[in-house]
Amino acid sequence: MKKITMFVMESCPYCKAALRCMEELCLENPDYKDLEIERIDERVYPEIAEKFDYYYVPAYYIDDKKLHEGAASIKNIRRVFNAALKR
Repeated sequence: MKKITMFVMESCPYCKAALRCMEELCLENPDYKDLEIERIDERVYPEIAEKFDYYYVPAYYIDDKKLHEGAASIKNIRRVFNAALKR
């Protein structure tokens, strides 16, 4: 299982929607509850955020590979979660 790094901003409505989708997906698939997801608020930790190449939040990474950026649907997040489950 691989760690997901998620960049967010507290005030971002797309981030809030993505977090709700993530909760829904965890209810749908118990395997998702075991995923390690590091949420980084880019305004709180700009020194970390500037090391990654993205423009919009939420942004999802596994290792250094960006898997999604911007408004996310359940389908987008499921793809990220499934990629993290692969070993």
